[in-house]
Amino acid sequence: MIEITNQLVHNLIKQQFPQWAHLEIKPVEKSGHDNRTFHLGDEMMIRLPSDKAYVPQVEKEIEWLPKLQPFISLPISSPIAKGEPNGEYPFPWSVNRYIEGETVSHKNIINLKQFAKSLSNFLKDLQNIQTTGAPMAGEHNFYRGASVEVYNDETQVALAQLKDVLPINKLSAMWAQGMCSKWIKEAVWLHGDIAPGNLLVNDGKLCGVIDFGIMGIGDPACDYAMAWTFLIKKVERNF
Repeated sequence: MIEITNQLVHNLIKQQFPQWAHLEIKPVEKSGHDNRTFHLGDEMMIRLPSDKAYVPQVEKEIEWLPKLQPFISLPISSPIAKGEPNGEYPFPWSVNRYIEGETVSHKNIINLKQFAKSLSNFLKDLQNIQTTGAPMAGEHNFYRGASVEVYNDETQVALAQLKDVLPINKLSAMWAQGMCSKWIKEAVWLHGDIAPGNLLVNDGKLCGVIDFGIMGIGDPACDYAMAWTFLIKKVERNF
């Protein structure tokens, strides 16, 4: 991982986008793992890959997000400019428009059912967008949207390591059943990382979706993870 500091980001902006050099630069409160994100003034965000593995995300967002936005009712990440690598920083990077909102949590949602409906509407919008020329799930997005068979070797190793603490026989049977499930429809657009850190709320309602770095087309099952990692957990706590 590359250490990405305020000074480094300031130098990049000063050298490549001097028209913005006077604007304040500060890290976002909750930055991601794949990319480091900084505020640029009040209306822009700077997004820098933290490792070579995440570089394809920059090119992909710059190419595809402007094409997706007209078909999505919610605000989404919107690239403004592409930064180039230099002697200080070896990867391409991007400047995006800022979407006002808080990272979603159970504390800042007014109505969980309404939030779930808004999220499902976003996913419907995304999945209905035409896919000609779109990137098929693969190495560029860590195989999100591909068959779960891709993860079989890793899963078998994990099961073997956890045999003394988990019901491995039951889990192995569940995994085998999951690998028999195949997406037989046409590939559709998927975000790839529908998680609280990439969902914004304002006035208690979903107001934006960010970080499309591992988007692609394929099986959209991965985009439903919020159902059991966020929505169901909240319901369970209410019983």
